[in-house]
Amino acid sequence: MTTEAAAIPGLKARRASFRPWEGNTLPVLVIVLAIVGLWYAAALAMNWRGTADAFERAGEARSAPEIALATMGQERPMLPAPHQIVFELKKTVIDTPTTSRRSLVYHAWVTLSSTLVGFGLGTALGIVLAVLVVHVKTLERSLMPWVISSQTIPILAIAPIIIVVLGSIGVTGLLPKSIISAYLCFFPITIGMVKGLNSPDPMQRDLMRTYSASQAQTLWRLRLPASLPYLFAGLKVAVAISLVGAIVGELPTGAQAGLGARLLAGSYYGQTIQIWAALFGAAILASLLVATVGLVERLVNRSMGARTA
Repeated sequence: MTTEAAAIPGLKARRASFRPWEGNTLPVLVIVLAIVGLWYAAALAMNWRGTADAFERAGEARSAPEIALATMGQERPMLPAPHQIVFELKKTVIDTPTTSRRSLVYHAWVTLSSTLVGFGLGTALGIVLAVLVVHVKTLERSLMPWVISSQTIPILAIAPIIIVVLGSIGVTGLLPKSIISAYLCFFPITIGMVKGLNSPDPMQRDLMRTYSASQAQTLWRLRLPASLPYLFAGLKVAVAISLVGAIVGELPTGAQAGLGARLLAGSYYGQTIQIWAALFGAAILASLLVATVGLVERLVNRSMGARTA
């Protein structure tokens, strides 16, 4: 009885301590509401003239509130209102079968396939380059400038070249888009891993040499564990960039499926709501991928005995 009496006040204290206005909930909510309010104002301003002209051509006199209400329901607005995008996401994600080409889930899966393959290739390439750069000083002086300069080439310029070159030798479909994704995402992994592999203190490296540890043993037992925070930081950036690369890779191919194809189709037919829904779908997919990498990071840290919040 005494234990229960002691536990209840503690429980009440924990419940009372949860006040949304004292944490991050209220500031985030205020920012979101402000963005939504500005978005509605921008949609009203940008769509007003088209709606008013349409009523004028039809010979219908409407009041300002009626015109304002009509701007929120245009079929092809210059800027869709937030609720229009929500309805489009509901229609293409929930109401449409996932096997249908009208389903945003179907297109997201096509893009996700290229993203994951490209992410895997870019991760492997980035880690291998980082290990080589750390252990071969000549490569640090000769290879790293090329790695950095490779990111100065606009991806919109190089993507069609990759598609055409690989298509000329019969390589089409998933692989060209994956290579574009890998081209974008290997850079943050390489830079992060080089920093991480060099992060152990010189005294720790000297200690490994004192124990007559080989380079492979030093890499596996000292450098790699120390580089994990840098690796996962790079992976979070790389997986989002990989998604961008997959979408960009779909644009010059005239693909019939994928989020890039969805964007192209919307631009061809003036379906701005479809375009914005595809953009939000890509943003949600990128958030899920980054969250997945974060989950893997926490699991790895926990397995290595690190404290996680």
